[in-house]
This record gives sequence, C-alpha cells and structure tokens, in this order.
Amino acid sequence: MHSAKTELTGSLGVPLAARLELPEGTPCAYALFAHCFTCSKDVLAASRICKALTAYDIAVLRFDFTGLGGSGGDFGNTDFSSNIEDLVLAADHLRTTYAAPTLLIGHSLGGAAVLAARHRIPEARAVATIGAPADPEHVLHLLGDRRDDIERDVEADVVLGGRKFRVRASFLADVAAQPQAECIATLDAALLVMHSPVDELVGVDHARRIFDTARHPKSFIAIDGADHLLTRQPDANFVASVLAAWAPRYAFRPEENRPTG
Repeated sequence: MHSAKTELTGSLGVPLAARLELPEGTPCAYALFAHCFTCSKDVLAASRICKALTAYDIAVLRFDFTGLGGSGGDFGNTDFSSNIEDLVLAADHLRTTYAAPTLLIGHSLGGAAVLAARHRIPEARAVATIGAPADPEHVLHLLGDRRDDIERDVEADVVLGGRKFRVRASFLADVAAQPQAECIATLDAALLVMHSPVDELVGVDHARRIFDTARHPKSFIAIDGADHLLTRQPDANFVASVLAAWAPRYAFRPEENRPTG
C-alpha cells in the first residue's frame, strides 16, 4: 500500500487537499470517501478505513471539503450543495487521472452527501453510509441556540468540535431545501447502511429511515458498541472488512466477479 498527496479544484474554484490510498497491485475498484461535518480527510475514521481498504485491492480517494482541513476557501461560504459539488468534482478528478469511482463511502454528513451526489456520478454502482443522518437538516441541532442568532443576524460564529466556524443563513436554507428522501428512493445503486446502535450524535433511527426509504439491493450492518466518530481502531477495521466483503458484488469490474476454481 502507498499513499499519495494530490489536489483538485473544488466547487468554489479553490484547491482541495486530497490523498489517494493505493494498494500494492492493480486496484479492483476505486472508491471516494466523504468525511464527517467540519472534520477533515485525516480524521481517524477516514484515514483508518481508507488505508484498510487497500489491503483488499480497493483504491480510495479522500479529500477535505472546501474550507476544511488543508483545502482552500472559506467554510462560511459553503453549504450542503457545495459539498455535493465537491464530491462530483473529486469523482471527475479520479475519472480523469485513474478511473471513475464505482464505490462511494460517506461518514456522518458525508454519508448524506454521497447519497445526494450518486445521481451525478453515473459509474458509482454502490454507496455505503456510516453513521449518516437521514436528512442533512439534522446537523442544525449542532448549532444549538446560535441558530436563532444566525437567522436573525444572517451569520454567526459557532463552536463545533472545539473550533470556531462562521455559519450563514444560506447554509440553513440550503440544508432545509434538500430533496434527500427523493435522492435515497431513486438512488439506483446498491446501498449499505452502517450505524452504531449506541450512536449518541446521530441516532440509529436515522439508519432505519434511510434503509426504509431506499430500494433493493440494500443491506444494514450494526457497528455494535462504536461511537459516532469510530475512534476505536477495531471499529474502523470492522467497517473496512465489511465494506471489502460487500463491495465486490456491486462495485468491482465485471471480470473481478467471476468465480474461481
């Protein structure tokens, strides 16, 4: 396995920092990983899962959304729609430089984003969510009392995960306007929903709503005992192993699915 830094242009025309994890041999598939809300590509869950997947010959591109991590731009100018656009542009980057992603993976709000972006990435035949909300509007509860300030003053600073972010009223309007249920119902791809039954940030009921809305083929796997951010390495390794067992049926090239022996 080796890891390579790369860069692509995001939705606001600024450079996005990215990293491509490659297996030793020829990849059986390329995947795209979307990190959690206000996190980065280097959050433990993202880095551990992406690196672990290379052991199964899956190459994975992870990147920082606009305004986060090592990427350019102002977070205050972004919204859920710009996240979707960043994902589509990341898929374009993979398609141009290596091969289009056939597997989309998203953690938390990144899971909601890959569900919404799938329709604009036609090669993606499989989508996996990890601790994802059924509706992106769920993240608004993280704003607490500051939501009223944002609506009144058009923008306000909010502390999320110990860091200060500028959030604008346009962000609130954008997540409220997303047709997420329709995106899930018309996904037209295999779906794997992974969620911890004890997730205190995004309750497991969100997984049920996603699963019930989606059409087959769909699967649900409980990440028993895990926290929302998958801070324990065994939990991230478990997610990677389940993804590696599930993905070949849907996301690998047809010749990779031929029986052996």
